[in-house]
This record gives sequence, C-alpha cells and structure tokens, in this order.
Amino acid sequence: MLEPAMAQDAAKTEKDKDKKEKKDLPLEGARKVKINTTEGSWLSLDVSPDGSKLLFDMLGDLYLLPVGGGKAEQLTTGMSFDTQGRFSPDGKSIVFISDRDGSDNVWTMDLATKKTKQISKSKNENFQSAEWTPDGEYLIASKGRRNLKLHMYHKEGGSGAELISKPDNLKTVEPAFGKDGRYIWFSQRNGAWNYNAQLPQYQLATYDRETGDIDTRTSRYGSAFTPTLSPDGTWLVYGTRYNNQTGLVAQNIRTGEEKWLAYPVQRDEQESIAPMGVLPAMSFTPDSKNLIASYGGKIYSLPVDGGAAKEIPFQVDAEIEVGPKLDFKFPIKDDKMMTVTQIRDAVMSPNGKQLAFTALDRLYVMDYPSGTPKRLTDANYTEAQPAWSPDGKQLAYVTWEEKTGGAIYKINANGKGKPSKVTVEKAVFQDPVWSPDGSKIVFIKGSAQAYREAEGPGAFASRLNINWVPAKGGETNYIAKANVGSKPHFVKGDDRIYLYNGSDGLISIRWDGTDKKSFLQVKGITTFGSVEDMIEEEMNHNMHLEEREPQQKPSTASTLIKAPVGDKALALINNEIYVVTIPEKGGETPNISVADVNNSQFPSWKLTEIGGQFPSWSADGKTVYWSIGNGFFSYNLDEAKAKKEELELKKEAEKAKAEANKDEAKKDEAKKEEAKKDEGYKPTETKIAIQVERDIPQGTILLQGGRIITMNGDQVIENGDILIENNRIKAVGPTGTLTVPKSANVVDVKGKTITPGFIDTHAHMWPRWGVHTNQVWIYAANLAYGVTTTRDPQTGTTDVLTYADMVDAGKMIGPRVYSTGPGVGYWSYNLKSLDHAKQVLKQYSEYYNTKTIKMYLVGNRQHRQWIIMAAKEQGLLPTTEGGLDFKLNMTQTIDGYPGHEHSFPIYPLYKDVVDLVAKSEMTYTPTLLVSYGGPWAENYYYATENVIGDKKLNYFTPKSELDSKARRRPGWFAKEEHIFDRHAEFVDKLVKAGGLAGVGSHGQLQGLGYHWELWSMQAGGMSNLDALKTATILGAKGLGLDGDMGSIETGKLADLVIMDQNPLENIRNTNTIKLVMRNGRLYDANTLDELAPTKRKAPSFDWHSATPVGVPGIQE
Repeated sequence: MLEPAMAQDAAKTEKDKDKKEKKDLPLEGARKVKINTTEGSWLSLDVSPDGSKLLFDMLGDLYLLPVGGGKAEQLTTGMSFDTQGRFSPDGKSIVFISDRDGSDNVWTMDLATKKTKQISKSKNENFQSAEWTPDGEYLIASKGRRNLKLHMYHKEGGSGAELISKPDNLKTVEPAFGKDGRYIWFSQRNGAWNYNAQLPQYQLATYDRETGDIDTRTSRYGSAFTPTLSPDGTWLVYGTRYNNQTGLVAQNIRTGEEKWLAYPVQRDEQESIAPMGVLPAMSFTPDSKNLIASYGGKIYSLPVDGGAAKEIPFQVDAEIEVGPKLDFKFPIKDDKMMTVTQIRDAVMSPNGKQLAFTALDRLYVMDYPSGTPKRLTDANYTEAQPAWSPDGKQLAYVTWEEKTGGAIYKINANGKGKPSKVTVEKAVFQDPVWSPDGSKIVFIKGSAQAYREAEGPGAFASRLNINWVPAKGGETNYIAKANVGSKPHFVKGDDRIYLYNGSDGLISIRWDGTDKKSFLQVKGITTFGSVEDMIEEEMNHNMHLEEREPQQKPSTASTLIKAPVGDKALALINNEIYVVTIPEKGGETPNISVADVNNSQFPSWKLTEIGGQFPSWSADGKTVYWSIGNGFFSYNLDEAKAKKEELELKKEAEKAKAEANKDEAKKDEAKKEEAKKDEGYKPTETKIAIQVERDIPQGTILLQGGRIITMNGDQVIENGDILIENNRIKAVGPTGTLTVPKSANVVDVKGKTITPGFIDTHAHMWPRWGVHTNQVWIYAANLAYGVTTTRDPQTGTTDVLTYADMVDAGKMIGPRVYSTGPGVGYWSYNLKSLDHAKQVLKQYSEYYNTKTIKMYLVGNRQHRQWIIMAAKEQGLLPTTEGGLDFKLNMTQTIDGYPGHEHSFPIYPLYKDVVDLVAKSEMTYTPTLLVSYGGPWAENYYYATENVIGDKKLNYFTPKSELDSKARRRPGWFAKEEHIFDRHAEFVDKLVKAGGLAGVGSHGQLQGLGYHWELWSMQAGGMSNLDALKTATILGAKGLGLDGDMGSIETGKLADLVIMDQNPLENIRNTNTIKLVMRNGRLYDANTLDELAPTKRKAPSFDWHSATPVGVPGIQE
C-alpha cells in the first residue's frame, strides 16, 4: 500500500503527465539541429514602418534583421511554427500565423515585451497571410480548410467575421492594403489547386470594405498573385508566370502602365496549396522607392524606378528543436514456419461451438475457443466468405480461380466428404447466406470476365445482381439488381431478405425484389476531414477533388446487419463497431447518431476500442463477433450490460464514501485513477495462430564473373562472384576467391552488372478486394522489373495483409510486400487525446504487424504530434503525406517524423531546408511521377517513350490497363514546363548532405514506372551511384530493413538485379534487366520462369486478354 505522501506524489506525477499530454503542443523537442546559413528557402518578409528593420521567417521561426543586412535576431523559438510576420502600422507589434496552440491561428506580439496574444481560436482550419488594416485596429487573414476565405478580426480579439463567403470553391488569399484602407487587395482562384494545371490559376481582386463589392483587377495568362502596394499609393507589385518562370511586375496604379521589375525570381506556388502565400511576402520601403523581396535564397532591395538589385546579406545561427528520433529496425526472420497475419470472414456456428474463417485465402474450421484450426479442402485456389447452414452442419463459401472463374461450394463442417459445387454458371460470387429453412442460398453475382480483366481493386460489373440458388445445386434465380443493397442476411421468423445500402440504410425486400422497406440509418462521428475523398485522392490524385472543401459531416455506416433475434442492429463505421436499437416509430426511417452513444436517440453501444472488421451476430442475437489481424473477438451484450450496472453501483458507493470522508478520498485518488483504466467490460479475444511454411529455397548458387555494385560504401567489384546459400548471401568477393561447394549451381554473369534488389518505398499495389485473385499481375510486373521489396504507404483496406503472406509463403510470385495498412487519416478519425491516438495505433502494432504507418493528414499539429508520440511508444515507423503543403511538410520534419511521401511542392530549396531534413534523418520519397507544383513527370515519359510498343511491358500488364494509360492521355506540356528535374536537385543536395531518400513509383505504371521515377530523381544532377544507393540501401534504411537488405554483403538476403548494361555509365541501363533474384530464387526477368535453385515455368498469367485474330473482318 502506498503511504499518504507517496500516494500524493503519484497523483501529482500522473497529473503532470496528463497535463503534458493534453497541452497544446505536447511534443517536447528531443534533438537540436544547428542551422548556420546565409541563404534561406521561402523567406516571407516585411519592412518596419520606420525603415530600419526587416522581419522574416525561416523554418518556422521569426527573425529581425537590420535593413542594411547583418546577423539576424531570433524572435521566436521552440516547436511552434511561426510564419508570415507583418509589422503593425506603428511598428510596435507584429502579427503572424502560428500553430503554438496546436492549430493554425492568428497571433500578435508586442516587440518591446515579446508578449504574445492569440487573436483567432480555431482548432480545425488553416490560416494564411495576416495583415493589419492601415489604422492598426483590425487584422485581415485568410481562413479555411482548402478554399480559404478572407476574415477580419479586431486586434483585441473576438470571433471575427467572414468577408467573402461565396462561392464555396472560391479561394481568397494574400490580403494587402495600400494607402487607402477602404480596399483590400487579394489573390483569388477557383479551388484550392489543380494537378497538371493549365494557366491562369490566380488573378488579383479588390474587396470594398464599404460596399462589400469584389472587383477582379487582372487577367494575365501567367496568373497574378501576391499583391504588394507602396505606401504612397503609386505602385502595385505582383507576381506572374512568364514562359516557365516567375517574375515581378510593377504597375503604376494611377496610369495602369506596367513594367517588369525582376525576372526570374522565386518559383511561385500557384500549382499547389500555397500555405504561406503564392510567393513569399514582399514589402516596400517607407519612401516607396524600393521593394524588398527574397529570391534565389537571398534578400534583395529592388529600385522601383529601375536599376540593379542590391543584396541585403543576412546570417542566421540558430538551433531548431526537433522531435524524437525514430529509427526502429525490423529484422527479417528465416524461421521455417510463419504465423498468418490475418484471418478473414470469421463466422460462428449457430450453436457457438465452431468458428469458420479463411486464412491465406483457404477455408478453415476450428472448435471454439481452443481447438486446432483445420482446413476443410485441399483446393489450390481462393476460398472466401464462409456461411453456416441453419443447422450448423454445412458451410457454403465462394471460390475464385483465374481460368475457370468463381463458384459457390458447400461442404460438411465436420470435414467428412468432399466439397459440392452448388452453382453451374461461370461468374464471380460474393456474400453467400442460407435462407432460414436451409433450402436456398442467396448471394451477389457478377461477371467473371469483368472481374478477371478489371484494372483496379474494385472490379466493374463484379456485383451485378442479387440471386439465389437451391442449396442442393442448380441454376441461379434472379432477385434484384445489386445496387439495391449488399450483405444479404435473414432474421428468425421472417422470410424477407435484409440488405444494406448507403442511401436507404438497413432495408428488406421480398424474394422477387419488390416491397422494399427501410428500417434504420446510422451516422457516426464527424471526422476531421472528408470520408469520400480518401481512396480517390491517394490513388488517382483525382483532378476535381481539389475544388471540394473537406466536409465536416457525420460518417456513414459501411455495413448494417440486423440481429437474427430482437430489435438490434450492428453498424460498422470507420472501422469501429456499434450496436443500436431499431425503434418501430413509423414515418421516416430513423437516423440514429452514435457519435456519442451515451446521448443517442435510442440505446446504443460502442463495442470496439481499437477497431474491428468482419462483424457478425451470434444466432441468438446476444453476442457480436469481429476480427482484427489474427485476433477474434466476442462481445456478449448481456454481460456488458451487467458490468456497466455493477460499475454504476460502485461509483455511487464511492461517491457516498467521498462525501463522508473527503480527506481519505483524496489520499486514494492515485489508486482510483489507475484502477479506472482496468474497469469496464472487455470482449473476449482469441488469437488464432495459423502456422504455414515460409518459402525459403534450398540450394547453393554461384553468380560468377559479374560487376558487383555492392552499395557497401562506394565499393564496386569489377569482376566478382556472389555465393548464395538458400536465401542468404554466403560470400562475395573477386572472382575465384570464394570457397564454393561442388554442388553449387554456377550461373555465368560475365559482362553483366549486379546490384541489390530495388526497393520501392512508395508502391501502391492494390489487387482485388474481398474475393482475392490467385496471382497478382502488379506483383509480377514489379518483380520482373527488379523491384524485390515494396512498401505501400496507403492500402485503403487490409486485404494486403493476406496478399503479403501469400507471397511470403510461396503461394504467388512477387516482391516482398510491406505496407502501412490503411492510412491513419483524417477521413476516419477525430483524435481527442494521446490515449486515443495510442488506441488507434494498436491496430497496426499489435494486429496488422505493419511496422510502418502512414500518418495521412490526421488533423491539426496537436493531433499529428500525438501520433508520433504514440508511434514511438509502440515501435512503429510513421511516414507522412505531403499534401502539396510545404508548411505541413516542415512541421512534420520538425516533429521528427522519419518518413515523407511526395515532393516538397516548392523549389529551389536551400541550405536551411537541406540541413534540417538531412539532420532530422527523415527519409524523403518524392514520387516525381506525380510531381507537386507542376506537370507530373509521368507525362514526360508517356510523351517520349514507346510505351505501347514495349514488349515486356505488354507481357506483364493487362492490355486494358496499358491502353488506358498510354493510348490517349489528357495534357501535353512543353519540355521546359516539367519540373521533376528541379525537384530532383533537392534530392541530390539531400543525399550529398548525408540525408536519406527513397524511390517511390506511386503505382503509376507498375514495374517500368519504378525506373522512370529513378531516372527522374537522377535528372537533378545526382551521380548514378547515388541514384542506385537511393534505390537500394537508402530506401532500406528508411524502412528499417537495412540489416537484411539494400547492399550485397555476407549474411544479407539474396535479393539481386542482374543487368546486361552498366547503370553507372547510363542510369537508363537499369532497364536492361536479364535476371532477378528474390529471396534466393533466380528468375528470368522477361518471363519470371524460375531458373535456380529449382527450374520451373512461371504460373499462367491469366490477365492476358484474347486478341481479335482469326475472326472475320475487313481485309487490308
């Protein structure tokens, strides 16, 4: 027992910890990065009213500088990101944008006392470009989610007022005043940004503070942005694009005449989010004779009447606080047996004594809860979605095999006898369920050919109709179109078919598809962002999403299933499972909110704490089941209710005791707080550990006589041997120096060049979801092009967990498939605390075993810091989404995130950013094929490469996929418009500075796209050797896998690429691959036939569609 003093100390410690975790910016700086520089990136600045000082920002801190130059004085420090400072008209204060309270807001600082004051108090919006009104009483700033709007605040505070509200897609930013305070000049555009943008994007406009009128003031092809007005009212300077570069135009406001003031200057941000302005803020000197602007990493004074620019030199010596270093390592096991990561479609038998599920896409049954799982068949194709017969004696399930298509089978649950085919036609089948009397099976049916030939994870025409078939087998019978609903199910005493669809909610229909009745709709929490945008935006970078605001609206259920008995239904919303009461109220369909189950309109319960999938009911409607990873959970509603009542009685007793003896109650406070964490009903969890053999080849191979680029430093062995034993490198050295057993399979590689296997750190590879395919063309294509390890930083669903295990078990050919699983994104969460973040991440650390996660724009700065704190505690490596937002990118770097996806949208970048990113040890994967801030690099290659005529590419890619990408494409860009080589200059600087980078193809063109990305990264001046390091050892380090891959060294995995030509001479020789070795198996790179240690043909690749040859037609 704790002594009273100890108890008080413990309570204080717990309170201090809780206070730290709940403070606005909870993350403490754990490292310091020294910045010593005379150049800076994107320096927004202002001139003091007396003309003596400049105010500028660098890496989230504000600095003062004498107008003549010199050493900068640091005004702000710490983890907060402070930007876009502007002097007040009296020069005594500044206004700036800061996230020091956990989210972007407008702040002011008294320069004499350094005391700060928060003006706005938003928690979920972005702010940009605050400016004083000329009288110094008000502040104008842009606020919003994507399409920011001008708002006005008083300097003493208040909630402020929106000046421009409509239309919704209008973005109004960069407010500026001239001599007359009546008019606010600003930049405007439709939508937040455009990918592969066509000009113009922005124009200048004015807002009349007396009338509210808005007038557009420019119509330039190259856009017009960042209005900057002289104090005397004579000059307007703004930025515009001329050809492919940005310049400054000076307009005489009185005459309208214009002239070029400077060209070229800093590349503008009109093709991305522009969170700190479309150009860095500029300012006139008080006498209106000179404009002070930053470009080329420097600060210049530009005479408005013409003449040479004068540099204002500056020196910044600072220490940037950076978050913790996350450098976890993930050793790769060679154990003979591996545990399957995920069970799918788990369903309990009607009597609650047996559990059916699939693992590695094979059907299993086990006695619940402690029996040994057993396969029911010996089939070598996909088995999925088992369903129990009402008597619990049989299971129906769907199958898929590429050549023959899909079917529905049934089999005895006791394992006796062979499976019996129920359907006779070729199709793809999903969601089977038995009728209550066991005479029929209802299911969703689609086109087998459409499913086989579909390009993406959700196949077109794979869900056409709802049908039924006699349970004894026979022809299928039509019920309704599948758009009526999904997840067919039944309830006792009712012969109607229950379904769910997003529009109508939980419904039922007759067997002829008529008489639709709607029972229930359920809404969940309001997430930080828009649920609908997630998959579209990540995979396709959809061209129209940028015009939409993230919708602050309740989440909708993805599944609703009525209990077999009673008045309850379960709902799956954002991977969380709820149970709700269905009221019989008549009239409109009840729409129940479970955002706060304690305040739902009718009794509701949230069952999950860390998420769940594949929810189902027990036959008596008293228990809900679900799975996550290989964990199976059982939640008994009656037991949970009893536990809740018990805790309520206990709480009342404790309250009475506290009233009776307040002093004693205080002493016990620490113990009570700790005990609360363990209170409450917990579902029963059963770990289902399916053990299968890991695919590790047996045998010895000698690769003899090749050039070996080891990636062990700069070592290149011009004539060397590599000895492979099983799946590991046994030895490497000059030819003839190794001890080679007589049994070794010798492969002559004279004249060829060998590198480690390529690592794709941003590989979107999304095979079919739900019912899986047996061989994935995406996996084969990547391996054939030398990619032996992939990491997908956003999978949308957890299907990848099973696919990855299939590859590791040797069930299909492909690279090593790592992933983050579904992104931890703002579409699914609205984080409330650090503890909440920890619960969210347990899915990944304890069940998905992903090792890395994707923090996908999860919320404001506070939310993002909670995520990295939780990731550190749970041993996860988080990477981040670039989001076309340079400010976001810098805050994530400062917070210590060890990975970054997509290019920083601005260029050029200078020593300040290079040093910060390099010293923070963040792995930068720029995905230049979808470059931010300009045309995508993939457009360059489609315009200059013979993609359609590439024989190998045609062999490993479905024709419809290749045709849709390469035959007709929107958008053509002059060569000089492309910016991937400019972005690549930063990668070169980063690697030279000792930083980390990875090659990520983004899934744009599977296989060959990886080489396009690598060539693009080298185009910025990087040496070929550094480019190859980026493709191998640096990428391995970024994923925590460099202990087992990334270089050719003794003990590492035998993942190798053997090329006919030397990539050190020409980087494009990476696409001369003759052989590829993955995990000790040597493949012909043009066919994926295995050559050693076993000789065998590649499996039949059934994505090759039939060609119209040998049929009647026009003879030419």
